[in-house]
Amino acid sequence: MKTFFTTLFLFLGFYAGAQNKLSEKPVLPAHPRLLLLKGEEEKIKKTLQSNPLLEQLQLGILAKCDQFLDVAPVERIKIGRRLLDKSRTCLQRVFYLSYAWRMTRQQKYLKRAEKEMLAAAAFEDWNSDHFLDVAEMTMALAIGYDWLYQDLSEQSRKLIKTAIITKGLEPSMLSGTNMFWIKAAHNWNQVCNAGLSFGALAVYEDQPDLARNIINRAINTIELPMKIYEPDGAYPEGYGYWNYGTTFNVMLIDAFQKAFGNDFGLSEKPGFLKTAEFMLHMTGPTTQPFNYFDSGTKGESNPAMFWFAAKLKNPSLLFNELGYLSKPGKQLTEDRLLPTMFIWSMGLHLNRIPVPKETMWVGKGINPVVMMRSSWTDPDALYIGMKGGSPAINHGHMDAGSFVMEAGGIRWASDFGMQSYESLESKGIDLWNMKQTSQRWQVLRYNNLYHNTLSFNNAFQHVEGNAPIISYSNQPSFKNAVIDISSVYQAQVTKAIRGIAMVNNDYVIVRDELQSNTTESTVRWAILTSANVKIINPREAELSKNGKKLILRIQEPLKVQLKTWSTAPTTAYDAPNPGTLMLGFETALPAKSSTVLNVLLIPQGRKNKVMPQTKPSFFSSPVKTQEQ
Repeated sequence: MKTFFTTLFLFLGFYAGAQNKLSEKPVLPAHPRLLLLKGEEEKIKKTLQSNPLLEQLQLGILAKCDQFLDVAPVERIKIGRRLLDKSRTCLQRVFYLSYAWRMTRQQKYLKRAEKEMLAAAAFEDWNSDHFLDVAEMTMALAIGYDWLYQDLSEQSRKLIKTAIITKGLEPSMLSGTNMFWIKAAHNWNQVCNAGLSFGALAVYEDQPDLARNIINRAINTIELPMKIYEPDGAYPEGYGYWNYGTTFNVMLIDAFQKAFGNDFGLSEKPGFLKTAEFMLHMTGPTTQPFNYFDSGTKGESNPAMFWFAAKLKNPSLLFNELGYLSKPGKQLTEDRLLPTMFIWSMGLHLNRIPVPKETMWVGKGINPVVMMRSSWTDPDALYIGMKGGSPAINHGHMDAGSFVMEAGGIRWASDFGMQSYESLESKGIDLWNMKQTSQRWQVLRYNNLYHNTLSFNNAFQHVEGNAPIISYSNQPSFKNAVIDISSVYQAQVTKAIRGIAMVNNDYVIVRDELQSNTTESTVRWAILTSANVKIINPREAELSKNGKKLILRIQEPLKVQLKTWSTAPTTAYDAPNPGTLMLGFETALPAKSSTVLNVLLIPQGRKNKVMPQTKPSFFSSPVKTQEQ
């Protein structure tokens, strides 16, 4: 069977134009060779001695491992079309337990990890119809097999090794629609290549040809998703999938470096190392992320940031991570990849984390974003995140022109983020069809009517449109960015330009300059908020939450009426959205006319510092040319 799969793979070819960058007979370290080499446990222990926060976190991992001792091993139970939940459970348990064994040498952790791996190895398959499931399960058993190799029984080694080969590596040799990820420029490619490469490295001695082919394939095809970091490091799929795709990508690079002393140039791909700055700026003062696309609403620690900080010799990249470590709770020990944090923090001193220097970051890539803040250390700081891009990008929403805004420790303008995929798929929603007429856009959380952007005649954004950043400035008195959102409203208006600015670090202005086409239309300006809303007059509303207040004031147009829209689901498939509403206004756009919408967001205590009634266009102001 092994010969058949290997021959088939070599005959078909795995990737057009691929190069065999791995030599025929590479010299690999003995087991353990994945991520943490023999003896490096002592380096971690030394790091822990000077970093009490990490030491406390390791105790959390050990406590989690003690909990695993009393639960049954993972079972092959799919949720919908996915086995992914079980693959991730297995990965967390095996990774944690194997780490605990290496750090403490307590037999209970070794035996429980072995039990978990044997249970997964006995599955009939790892659900190759949804290949992420295979990738994460392969990584789980690869880490355990490699790290525990010297201490596993010969029978256990044989069963685990056979499962890695026949249920992980060999299924990746077959052609089929489930193998689309090889040519995908998104997180699937990163995760699948990483998981399979870990498997290949773990069993290299037994299947050198198979393993070498898989590794060469990974080196060549991982370039596809790595290209999307160009030019500035903005990850198109957003916060949540950065943590997924980028962390697995880093694990792949680090595994190659440790095993071969060479990462084959992957870490030097344009934009990749810059992506750490992207992730740093994606978190606001409230610790909530700029959660556009399919991201959750809560911030989370990102172990890969420790790799970037060490690689770039820039400890300020860990500014947010230090906050998570200071208040760990249970959240950190839910991360199945958490042991990598200890591996990548070797030699770092968390008591010497400087404050980041830049208060504005701009990424121009295929899904451009800008983030700006008034301060890194003031908990009441202003924060803005705004994006352009296209709904057609993987995990996309109709949110070009949307933004989030914080002040006083409150997120006033929010983003729903993702809804559980299974909750939609189980009701028959064609969620992964990205065409204009797809059911995807009927889901409340996915269309522009429930994002902080514009809508014309309540129509959806144009899926194939693309909204670039056309200017920006980090001038302290008027930090701003401007996005041309015209093409996502194709046929709805002739032109739509959105700018957002932070004025004197006091308040925010959102300005839209519109040109209508040959017919009259109605534009809706709206934001999503979880605050209590009191409409004071037609052009002013008071938002309040947790004892803080913010004024939303319309400067232009003059004749409008603020109103709210419910976010309650009207279908059987939309998720509930308690405690939220849309706040905004509508105004008519006469045919062939130009209209300006000017809205101020003024945090409590800054009401008297607001600019005069009129303000020059962002787009004719000299500051727009001061790009950094």
